[in-house]
Amino acid sequence: MNTRKALIALCGMLASVLSWAQNSLSFRILDADHNEPLIGATVYAGPNKGAIADINGEATLTNLPNGTIKLRFSFVGYETQTLSFSIPYTGDQPIRILMEHHEEEMEEMVVTATRTSRSIEDIPTRIEFLGMEELQEKAVMRSANIAMLLRESTGIQMQVTSPSSANQSIRIQGLDGRYTQLMKDGFPLYSGFSGGLSIMQIPPLDLRQVEVIKGSNSTLYGGGAIAGLVNLVSIRPEAEALTKIMMDQTSAGGTTLNAFHASEDGRWSYTLFGSAHRQTAYDANDDNFSDLPETRSITLNPTLFFKPSETDEFRLALNGTFEDRWGGNLTAVDNREPSAQNYLQENESRRMSYQLSYTKTWDENRRLSIKNSLLHFDRGIHQYQYGFDGEQIATFSEATYSFGQSRSSWLVGMNIYSDRFNESHANNNDRSYSQFTAGVFVQQNTQLSDFWSLETGLRLDQSKNYGLQTLPRLSLMYKAHPKLTFRAGGGLGYKLPSIFTEDTERLSFQGLESFNLNNLDAEQSYGGNFDINYKTAIGNEWTFSVNQLFYYTQLNNPVVLSGPSIEGTYTFQNANGNLSSKGLETNLKLTYQDFKLFVNYALIDTELGYNADLQKPLTAKHNIGAVLVYEEHEKWRIGLESYYTGKQFRNDYSQTDDYWIVGFMALRKFERISLYLNFENFSDTRQSRFENINLSNSMNPEALEVWAPMDGFIVNGGIILEF
Repeated sequence: MNTRKALIALCGMLASVLSWAQNSLSFRILDADHNEPLIGATVYAGPNKGAIADINGEATLTNLPNGTIKLRFSFVGYETQTLSFSIPYTGDQPIRILMEHHEEEMEEMVVTATRTSRSIEDIPTRIEFLGMEELQEKAVMRSANIAMLLRESTGIQMQVTSPSSANQSIRIQGLDGRYTQLMKDGFPLYSGFSGGLSIMQIPPLDLRQVEVIKGSNSTLYGGGAIAGLVNLVSIRPEAEALTKIMMDQTSAGGTTLNAFHASEDGRWSYTLFGSAHRQTAYDANDDNFSDLPETRSITLNPTLFFKPSETDEFRLALNGTFEDRWGGNLTAVDNREPSAQNYLQENESRRMSYQLSYTKTWDENRRLSIKNSLLHFDRGIHQYQYGFDGEQIATFSEATYSFGQSRSSWLVGMNIYSDRFNESHANNNDRSYSQFTAGVFVQQNTQLSDFWSLETGLRLDQSKNYGLQTLPRLSLMYKAHPKLTFRAGGGLGYKLPSIFTEDTERLSFQGLESFNLNNLDAEQSYGGNFDINYKTAIGNEWTFSVNQLFYYTQLNNPVVLSGPSIEGTYTFQNANGNLSSKGLETNLKLTYQDFKLFVNYALIDTELGYNADLQKPLTAKHNIGAVLVYEEHEKWRIGLESYYTGKQFRNDYSQTDDYWIVGFMALRKFERISLYLNFENFSDTRQSRFENINLSNSMNPEALEVWAPMDGFIVNGGIILEF
């Protein structure tokens, strides 16, 4: 009897185990808006039990016990879902799980540079995107300006144009800064004279995202976008008020205070941003010459929004940046007195602008937008027995109308751009000029099929002095698989000549003649790029993605600086030949739980066709970056990074050393407070370690060609308050 009871109990236990082992649930996890598989989405059933979605968005849980089970579905950028299921499950499998975008993440992924309402993954134009988390990390590294933010992007170089002012120019894919269009909320506020100090005068705290388009993008934005464009997008107010205060101190004597507030109240909403920065003159190599100039800077940026109805919005943004810089011999900096023995360069700049826009949105496919902006920029450069003072007034007006359907949409528009520069106290060499350009453009986006998308555009620009410019553009995207995408695109571009280049900035415009500026030909370009994007999940906890880009740009009629002459003067001329930039960019991303590894490589081959196809000076051909990040959401963010810059040529074609820069950052976030510490360039890599630099008695420090960091190892730390 006991034996029979034991056998019955054993059979019951075996049946229970078999029932447990045979229970399974399969899911297909999709984006709710587009029904696309979410590769890497996770299903969590409890400790040590879960699954990750494969390339079809499918995930399977096995060995589930009988009863009711709660499962959590999550994916980066989407709302987490918790659902209950009865086991054994009698319905159809796989079970469809539709996930909605998280509101904050969805706002971050709306790109504005292409003026479309589609997600970044559906746009044929290749766009690089920096969101809030990345911006916060870069703000921690450099709170006073966006130079650090842009410098660490693949294929982008921040070129120091002046040892005295520490001014920097942004180069994309080996092309000078004047070929990159820098924008704020879709307005071109940083070009011509005002582009000289622009990178150094934009704090990052009020930015929501940064969008970078590489290669010619002149169809929508006109001349100047030959190398690409960078669009800085500001934070918009939301229903919940937001206040952020950031205080930063560096070991090099830099102090920064940034404050931001956004609030919404019915039809009215606003943002307020203010920044104050103070830097003492810093000498890293003890040669009695400033490697960082003494700086005083204040930025104020209020923005007002008014929505009289659900379909209408007015926006008015004001900006004021007031800055003074003193760089040179430390004795002269302290006394503010230049002399024949002590070099001092003073930069005074005043930047004021407004942006006014009206938008009427009937639906996601039909929108009217009208914009107007005015920029006033005043800058003076003062040295011993020399001064350069000028004033720029630039206006921008635009009207666009978009219409169509989700699979076929159109954008038509027209704009007017004026740029007037007046040199103050000019004698016989007045470099003043005035430019006026009017343009019309059209862009068409077509979803040819579930796999193919096409974007075409055409722009006609009429310039006062340089005639008609015709700028076609085309981009094509092929989604071969949910995890594999191909993009190809190209177009024409142009750039009108002006006196403001990296070379003339280095000279502080001294000895520059511009009498023949209007007789020069506009610079013309054509180029294209092709990229492959692949992403996949590896097992249950790993994800991997790679983007491989190939590009080519040719610049015809490049305007180059010639001189000095016997009299010591410089003039512009169209080079007898072209300039070409070709290369590739590789970006790898590997994630495991809370760890992320980013690795990038850029090959930049920029050849001067008008100079025996020699490599462009101060342009490294090989660049490598690697960043390892540990991030525990709303708690820790720790990063270790290293960047390699290959050998470069000086202007005399002697070769520089290659070098590595290594940095470390840690941020600890509490409920309302974040504390951070950043060890920037703790390898103390600087140019003075590779060559003897002694500018103490130099009266021409701008002749120094800067190809490596000048300031070396700097520690900064601070606190961020958020309410």
